[in-house]
Amino acid sequence: MAMHRRDFLKLSALAGLSVSGCGALRETTSSQNLNARVVIVGGGIGGVTAAKYLRRFAPNLQVTLIEPSTEYVTCPVSNWVIGGTRDIKSITQKYDALRTRHGAKVVHDLVTQIDVEAKVVTTKSGAKFNYDRLIASPGIEMKWDSIEGYNEAASEIVPHAWKAGAQTLLLRKQLEEMKDGGVVMIAVPANPFRCPPGPYERASLIANYLKQYKPKSKLIILDAKDNFSKQPLFIQGWKDLYGYDTPNSLIKWVPASEDGKVTAVDVKRKTLRTEFASHQADVLNVIPPQQAGLIARQTGLTNESGWCPVDAVTWESKIHPNVHVIGDASIAGKMPKSAFSANSQAKACAAAVVSLLQGDDPAASKYMNTCYSLLSPKYGISVAMVYQINDDGVIDEIAGAGGVSPATGNKQLEATFAENWYDNIMADIFA
Repeated sequence: MAMHRRDFLKLSALAGLSVSGCGALRETTSSQNLNARVVIVGGGIGGVTAAKYLRRFAPNLQVTLIEPSTEYVTCPVSNWVIGGTRDIKSITQKYDALRTRHGAKVVHDLVTQIDVEAKVVTTKSGAKFNYDRLIASPGIEMKWDSIEGYNEAASEIVPHAWKAGAQTLLLRKQLEEMKDGGVVMIAVPANPFRCPPGPYERASLIANYLKQYKPKSKLIILDAKDNFSKQPLFIQGWKDLYGYDTPNSLIKWVPASEDGKVTAVDVKRKTLRTEFASHQADVLNVIPPQQAGLIARQTGLTNESGWCPVDAVTWESKIHPNVHVIGDASIAGKMPKSAFSANSQAKACAAAVVSLLQGDDPAASKYMNTCYSLLSPKYGISVAMVYQINDDGVIDEIAGAGGVSPATGNKQLEATFAENWYDNIMADIFA
């Protein structure tokens, strides 16, 4: 029986639904008694999901997750904090359940070396951890200096806010301190980068804040692309909410073909430079190009693209055996770099690792991504897609298995789904 897209999204929101090959893992005596060692590097969405599901699939598996931070502030919904509709405490997750409920060992330390030959992980404190299989979920790093004048020190003045936490609060503070009539400017990179719809949700929620509290202000998006995720829905929402494409529009979007690509930042003068013009603002938000996290690059898990090539069934590195890479750092075919993708990939990877440790052939998986965006607290849009591995071994979209919100859909209901999706996927990962 066919499922309508509306029902598909409803299930996704209410249940944190993720389609993967997890169900194909056989509940065997060997999986119940498996006593191998798996080390996970990175305690974000991918890493914590993998740790939790490894222990579910093989309760005696020795799972160690290594992450320097004692709390995790989620990138999903961080734009809501910037826009003033949530506080940061509400998007801060803890690792307690992973230890006490699921029996994984959690070590708060920084991984400084992965010896892929000896199968040993070394941390900043000097501790060493042997593994039979390793899962790396290192996330992203900014490509500092890819934009002239913009480096890590500059980001303490001109925030990127593309890693949630202190940067999120810095951008929020700057918006609160800006005078009415000020200009906010967001620089958006070319693909690929974490959370493709994220900059446009951020622009929307900042516009919502300005409309209420600083209505004489303007927001300008300078984009290194000519199109973006859910573009028709965003444009329609901006027209509905912020007068887009009228003389009084609160939001202006400048694509690459109209000189929107930012090439340089002048932090002191709060100026962005494109090929043919300079743009001054009161608040700047520069989202630079990105690459896989530092430890992945140091270990040689990346190729010339800066990302990690992996086998689409097992998520095992195509460069180093016995090391699996999931989440934003991986090259995942048509799957976007999103929280839902990382959650889906982590479950399939956990199942594959257990199968490999048992000496079985892992089953191919199907994956799903769902992404909600708020344009205001009561105006939501979404995209959903199901993926499978094609004949070339690449993760591809299943034709007709997804889509975006209908243009005439109930935007307030989708905003409610967005809230439900976040709460439930966080429960799936961290509870």
